[in-house]
Amino acid sequence: MRDQMQQRSARTRDASAFSSWRGVFGALLVLVAAWLSGSQSVSAQESGKQIFQKACAACHSIGGGRLVGPDLKGVSDKRPEDWLLKFIKSSEKLVKSGDKTATALFEEFNKMPMPDQALSDEQIKKVLAHIRETGGSPAAGKETASAPAAKEPAAQGTPAEIQLGGDLFEGRVRFANGGPSCNACHHVTSDALLGGGVLASELSLVFSRMGRQGVSAILGNTPFPVMQAAYAGKGFSDKEINALVAFLQQVDQEHARQMPKEWGWRMFSAGAGGVIVLLGIFSLAGRGRKKRAVNQDIYDRQIKSE
Repeated sequence: MRDQMQQRSARTRDASAFSSWRGVFGALLVLVAAWLSGSQSVSAQESGKQIFQKACAACHSIGGGRLVGPDLKGVSDKRPEDWLLKFIKSSEKLVKSGDKTATALFEEFNKMPMPDQALSDEQIKKVLAHIRETGGSPAAGKETASAPAAKEPAAQGTPAEIQLGGDLFEGRVRFANGGPSCNACHHVTSDALLGGGVLASELSLVFSRMGRQGVSAILGNTPFPVMQAAYAGKGFSDKEINALVAFLQQVDQEHARQMPKEWGWRMFSAGAGGVIVLLGIFSLAGRGRKKRAVNQDIYDRQIKSE
């Protein structure tokens, strides 16, 4: 009887514990759902102009001519809305599907795909409405990125700018607002630098593809979601943008003269050489050691005396 009561009591405690954990888990689910719905409602409340400034203005103008990407004035008259929705969400997917218009744009703009945009149909339609409204107004051509544009760098950066740009890229000098160094994700081919990451695009020839204006626009107000997250509240100053542009221009111009770096083989060779040197040191250090046991002579004399 006592065992049955103990078992019944244990089952009751287990059920109570499970119920309490279920309640906690349910509360967490409610909080997460509330947070997600709140963030979605905030995004949904953004105007077409706000979304354009955040996601499009770094590469596109409305009536101001082509930048990194095409001028978007009158784009709704040139392309059907359902095509625009697909292209804006994932231009690469449309190119890979063989769409002729998407492929032609990809070829025209130096085979640089537009980054995928995590925008809903409603948000994209707001942007298209904003483009239609702005394209026929006196403000057409004046709309640029909300972030202050960097001053146009000189045709060729000064040695001081190029040096600063290289230091910022490699992380030897920190960005004023605390953003991560560029080589955490990007690589350039330069004899002056050790190397960089492979998480994002290789930038050795980015200046040829995008030009000074395009590189400056991307750095001033990036459209890439990962870069937006990395530099949220840590934007570049005009001085830093000009220095990075000068450095990337220099890397682009010097690219053909750089020696390819085979760091894997170099590190392996250095390691193997280090092992050989250590073995040589140990061999020299052991030359004077005794070659027989300390008590061997005593042992031999005892054997002979017997």
